[in-house]
Amino acid sequence: MAGLYIHIPFCRKKCHYCNFYSLASVKYLDSFYDALLEEIYIQRKYLEGKNIQSIYFGGGTPTFVNPDIIRQALQSISKYYSIVVDPEITLEANPDDINNSLLREYKDIGINRLSIGVQSFFDDDLRYLNRLHSAGQAYQAVIEAKSAGFENLGIDLIYGIPTLTNEKWAQNLEKAFSLDIPHISAYSLTVEEKTALYILIQKKALTAPTDEQMIGHFRILQDKMKEHDYLHYEISNFCKTGYYSRHNSMYWTGEHYLGIGPSAHSYNGVSRQWNVNNILQYVDLIARNDRFYQTEELTDIQRFNERIMVSLRTMWGFDLNKTREEFGEEVASHFLRSASRYINSGEMVENNGIYTLTDAGKLFADGIASDLFLESQDSSQG
Repeated sequence: MAGLYIHIPFCRKKCHYCNFYSLASVKYLDSFYDALLEEIYIQRKYLEGKNIQSIYFGGGTPTFVNPDIIRQALQSISKYYSIVVDPEITLEANPDDINNSLLREYKDIGINRLSIGVQSFFDDDLRYLNRLHSAGQAYQAVIEAKSAGFENLGIDLIYGIPTLTNEKWAQNLEKAFSLDIPHISAYSLTVEEKTALYILIQKKALTAPTDEQMIGHFRILQDKMKEHDYLHYEISNFCKTGYYSRHNSMYWTGEHYLGIGPSAHSYNGVSRQWNVNNILQYVDLIARNDRFYQTEELTDIQRFNERIMVSLRTMWGFDLNKTREEFGEEVASHFLRSASRYINSGEMVENNGIYTLTDAGKLFADGIASDLFLESQDSSQG
């Protein structure tokens, strides 16, 4: 199985915290659209031999552009790619774009899963993030999506916002539970260099998030999700039974995927490639039938380290037996030596060769994973 990601890099306004490639303009929309359809054709053999089980339209803001762009992209994909019966087709949506007629059109196109960028149900948090929608619009967007028949529905929330108290964070979660949303993604606010948020914090125009607040919010998140019977299937993702994201789960379990559009990434098991992150270059290179992406062949060490990084984020965990078969006993022994301290500290548990993080370990997932990485001198592989 494989996945297909389509990057739509257009927004009404750039959020302060966003470090994804996007443009607060539609100036180059027409030329982008032509290039996008051409890339779908050009890359038709990248996933050859694989059936596509998920298609994901992300951005940017896919709901900002004409739905015909989504429709024709899906028609082109259906023409050139092998797709399973009843694939998961996700569209990222902003609350301020959602209305009944647009939702009906998306249903007609074939979209069967929505991911709505709520971020918070409080206006002061949304102002801090420079979001366009209001808390009322966020609530109404979920109501309208459910009324339009979108049962497979997810929202994004952000914690660690300086304006977000522990009490308000708990209220955000309770609001989501009251709406009976089957999938909730909750991300810690990250201050990335070169973003507007980073610059504003450097200028003392905005308050920076603190680690203490992040940890407190994450613990509230874990407790509330357990209380309401959500599966914590990935560090930042929670769902009711049967509603995990098929598309994102492929990233975490090492399946192959193809990314279409400027800055999009692809993976085929042995190499990664990424498209240029400039729309003018992207359009020009595709028009000239020139190379519009870079490729990196992965060493065994890189593949092992990536497996550690993604698998420990999930409830499916790190499979030592599979790793031993693929990478050999030396690599397996390295993992056992490195992981023993986290087993002893109660941050990791083992069950039939599957290693997963405990609630305590999930607080420090990235640090634990990096401590388990192989360095070049640790193995002759690669």
